[in-house]
Amino acid sequence: MDELIKQIAWQAIQSSLGSTNSFSKYEAVKLYPEFVLPRATFITLKIDGQLRGCIGSLIAHRELFDDLVTNAKKAAFEDPRFRPVSVDELPNISLEVSILTPPTLVEYQNSEDLKSKITIGVDGIILKQGDNQATFLPQVWEDIKDFDTFFIHLCKKARLEGNCLDNHPQIYKYQAKKIK
Repeated sequence: MDELIKQIAWQAIQSSLGSTNSFSKYEAVKLYPEFVLPRATFITLKIDGQLRGCIGSLIAHRELFDDLVTNAKKAAFEDPRFRPVSVDELPNISLEVSILTPPTLVEYQNSEDLKSKITIGVDGIILKQGDNQATFLPQVWEDIKDFDTFFIHLCKKARLEGNCLDNHPQIYKYQAKKIK
């Protein structure tokens, strides 16, 4: 099923660039009925190890097939940090799909308590404070292995001060199945 998941994401991007070769939802569901279950996915695109687009869903609100297609297209063409992907770039792009577990609220007293409840390298994190929110997928730990640095960057991504943990934001954790 993992290969088909990647194939569906790739074909969503390629079809937006004019390719007519695509795998239908009907065919996918016939092979794997799980494609109609609600799932939250993230699509990460990279060129030479550098981020080229990353968009996804934190909460399962669409069927897996539809979430893959929607997020693949958004990662390629609607990530506001990048220009849309071009046909010429496709051979150089690597695609990674993350299928997320439902997020759970982490009750914590302070940073040290939070540190004891987060598994570095395993947990993805959603940080919320007021109208500000940001997430880091579990694989971000591969680049930022230190808890304090991870949360400084996550706070800044949420457009908050780097020490925002001092203000006790809501923290949710989730895991992800990564398909490369």
